[in-house]
Amino acid sequence: MISARQLRAARALAGIDQRALAKAARLSLPTIQRMEASDGVIRGNVESLMKLIAALERLGIELISEGAASDGGGRGVRLKKRT
Repeated sequence: MISARQLRAARALAGIDQRALAKAARLSLPTIQRMEASDGVIRGNVESLMKLIAALERLGIELISEGAASDGGGRGVRLKKRT
């Protein structure tokens, strides 16, 4: 699962705009815009989500699930739980 906030942060880390991400993921620009505008976890068809995640991985983005350790060893950011 990927949240809209994770998607916006991932795109920012990759240094690309929504149009470039749409092209890399072979999705439409409105689809990317809808995903980023959603509240919480992105909902969509499985094929679109798989294309999105694969494109982010090709761009060097590692998605880290809550509570999981990063195996990549590269620089990154993580949102801390609010107390």
